Amino acid sequence: MRRINIYILLTGLLTCLFSCSNNPSHISLAGKWEFALDSTDTGINEGWYSQTLPNTIQLPGTTDDAGYGIPNKLKPALQKPQVLHLTRKNSYVGPAWYSKEVDIPSGWNGKNVELKLERVIWQTSVWVDGKRVEGMQESLVAPHLYDLTEYLTPGKHKITVRVDNRKRYDITAGDMAHAYTNETQIMWNGIIGEISLTAKDAISIRNLQAYPDYKNKQVRIKCQINNAGAATTGTLTTDIKTATGPATQIQQHVTLQSGENLIDQVCPIKDDIQVWNELSPTLYTLRASLETDPCKDSREIKFGFRDLEKNGPALLLNDRKIFLRGTLECCIFPLTGYPPMEHEGWEKVFKTAREWGLNHLRFHSWCPPKAAFEVADSLGFYLQVELPLWSTNLKKDERAPYLYAEANRILEEYGNHPSFCLFSLGNELQYDFEFLGALLNHVKEKDPRHLYTTTSFTFERGHGDWPEAGDDFFITQWTRKGWVRGQGVFNTESPRFDKDYSASVEGMDVPLITHEIGQYAVYPDLKEIEKYTGVLDPLNFKGVKEDLEKKGLLGKADDYLMATGRLAALLYKEEIERAMKTPGISGFQLLDLHDFPGQGTALVGLLNAFWESKGVTEAATFRQFCAPVTPLARFAKAVYTSAEEFEAGIEMVNYSNSVIEDAVIDWKLAGRDGKAIAQGEFPARPLPVGENSPVGNIRCPLNAVTEAKELTLTATLRGSSCTNEWKIWVYPASLSVDKGDIVVTDRLATAEKALQEGKKVLFNPPYESLKGLEGKFVPVFWSPVHFPKQAGTMGLLLDPAHPAFARFPTDGHTDWQWWRLTTQSKTLCIDSLYTEVTPLVECVDNFANNRRLTNLFETNCLNGKLIVCSMDLLREQAENPEKKQLLYSLVEYMKSGAFNPSQQTSPATIRQLLTTGQTGSRERPESIY
Repeated sequence: MRRINIYILLTGLLTCLFSCSNNPSHISLAGKWEFALDSTDTGINEGWYSQTLPNTIQLPGTTDDAGYGIPNKLKPALQKPQVLHLTRKNSYVGPAWYSKEVDIPSGWNGKNVELKLERVIWQTSVWVDGKRVEGMQESLVAPHLYDLTEYLTPGKHKITVRVDNRKRYDITAGDMAHAYTNETQIMWNGIIGEISLTAKDAISIRNLQAYPDYKNKQVRIKCQINNAGAATTGTLTTDIKTATGPATQIQQHVTLQSGENLIDQVCPIKDDIQVWNELSPTLYTLRASLETDPCKDSREIKFGFRDLEKNGPALLLNDRKIFLRGTLECCIFPLTGYPPMEHEGWEKVFKTAREWGLNHLRFHSWCPPKAAFEVADSLGFYLQVELPLWSTNLKKDERAPYLYAEANRILEEYGNHPSFCLFSLGNELQYDFEFLGALLNHVKEKDPRHLYTTTSFTFERGHGDWPEAGDDFFITQWTRKGWVRGQGVFNTESPRFDKDYSASVEGMDVPLITHEIGQYAVYPDLKEIEKYTGVLDPLNFKGVKEDLEKKGLLGKADDYLMATGRLAALLYKEEIERAMKTPGISGFQLLDLHDFPGQGTALVGLLNAFWESKGVTEAATFRQFCAPVTPLARFAKAVYTSAEEFEAGIEMVNYSNSVIEDAVIDWKLAGRDGKAIAQGEFPARPLPVGENSPVGNIRCPLNAVTEAKELTLTATLRGSSCTNEWKIWVYPASLSVDKGDIVVTDRLATAEKALQEGKKVLFNPPYESLKGLEGKFVPVFWSPVHFPKQAGTMGLLLDPAHPAFARFPTDGHTDWQWWRLTTQSKTLCIDSLYTEVTPLVECVDNFANNRRLTNLFETNCLNGKLIVCSMDLLREQAENPEKKQLLYSLVEYMKSGAFNPSQQTSPATIRQLLTTGQTGSRERPESIY
């Protein structure tokens, strides 16, 4: 009898286990699917939905992943289209068909069944067993969902999905919006992310939204319940808890009518609120459980207590002022051409961004998938999401219903995530601002959990320089009062480190975030080529490599990368510090911390497109000026003489979670050898949260400097890793240039005569009289291909150990002491005479041209030795001591035995560098547009 009971028990357990394993509520459809391309768009008419498709493909995945489509036949070249962006190895735009047999469990009988296709470009249609499912889906931002209840019964069925990735709406000029483009993300065809069937009871929770209220210690809960049967009653139980804290529970008796029911609850939180922010990203779990007779259902979401609001120009999170340290994310994932749909890929993005001091990402003209929000939630990142929109002709037309629907889908699908802080209707939108205003009002009324803005900047006349009426925050490059990013400043105004953008933002009554600051081009890292093992071929990089090889310059590639990258890094530092110094600015959005491989190959990052460092600077160095707690310095200029005093004001930015009590700031002004010229400390004081606190002033005589020196000012919060540093250059005030037998002249005739006589000549003609490119301090803006109307050089490259610079301290790249020298210069092209001269300073050309450029070279000419300098050294020396100091260093070099040029040229060649007249016009910052 005992054996029989055990047998019956085991049989029952096995039966139960077998039944459970064969009646899941969720079936993944990942795996092998039948597949066919439909390039002639005849599949519907020919009934492909009822046929066996001839090929197979793995889903999730794309036709690019599987190698379907038109194979690329382009070869590497520095020409369009190769240099526009990375090249798809296999391209396909059009309908494609995907079909899979599924076995529906017996336990699903009478259940509601939903098909989920997590992310698709652009339109889908579905058939079951040859019967078309009602409706179609066309979202670029949210899952495509289909109700298959009427089509599926227990047993085997065939599900067929037609995906059409052709453009459905004009959402952008030139297909540049990152939701639909080949510039970064590609116009892939396929299905990525979750592909599944889910069975639900006739009464189920369709949607659950949490609206936390930090001030009132409560959560408003909206629960949408779908009742496919007759009216009934039941109980809705809601639990709210943190990972470690006790649960708060409320129960409510509910009456459910047939169809959709919205239950609105308010749940008080009795315990202390644990807030969500970048430094303490506490998440709460909300679980709603519904019981009716005979149905049960539950849904679980996570949320955080983060009340985000504006207070004049300040951005407040839970009543504390925050500052956004951000960069863009433009759907740049070069191995796949589409975004990661799992946590791992997004963890690399957000953890790298955090390592480099950032707390904010702007998703430019696209919305990321759920996995991105979940990782950002866990790490405390502040996200800005945008509609898939970058339009210059926007108005109320056939696009309007689609845009309203996409906005609704974004808010419903991702609105619970505390990381979802900001919502912009799109990038640089233009034309009908009445339509945009109405759309903005719609999203603001629909969901109060986020802050909203009309557009992330605009070039539309009459707009873009001041907030629109409904804007909660404002993103711009300039205001009606002036620039708020370095593009309009760094090449036109002499370096001042005591300046900010206060005058430009005066009177601003909403938080201002600076738009796409930086865009400083860095020379391509050709070592990156081997990383492209996926669906995209870097023909642009390969074209650069082939061009350098052909010109004998390939060995210079790494030097070009380092020199241009370090110039970009110092400019990004000044961009960020100016924004942080400005009381009326609430954040910045870099373009970009990492490379943008499209739009003419815009390699503007200190990281590559894979979120990996290029080695031009370190994350720890970047965090010195980009962190929650940051020392800042205000001083008047970069170049001094020993007769002057160095004066600086030190501030501390504190965007940590608490006041820093008894803060002591140590400072030091020291040479390269570490020996201090002066040092000190500022008395202990508190550093309030959300403020730039002045902590003290430095006044230091420089008369102890007897030779040219590069000095570094360091400010450090004692007992912490919070430190920052700035360079200045000090030159002897009493410097006298003893020319000896060196002839220094700005006249060619004088130079020729002296060379004929066998003398050493430093020829420094007025730069306005030279043929060449406009001398610039800043590098290429964005891309020389996308914006060809610019001078197009990328900074200096030189050997700092060369004896020509023995008395002019410098690194091997451009730094601030070169500002006046480069902006008052011409860049000479020496392609035709590079075998006749030796550059002492190279000007790195942009990758689209790869010319040999210089502004300082040496050679032999006639019977003498010659240096030609196209930087102005002879005028305004008193106001610009760096000119006199470089002249002195060059003359001393020429007087020494080290001056022994190896090349030979002729006066005729030098004469070719001169124009018959003078050219003095200069490029304006906005003229590149």
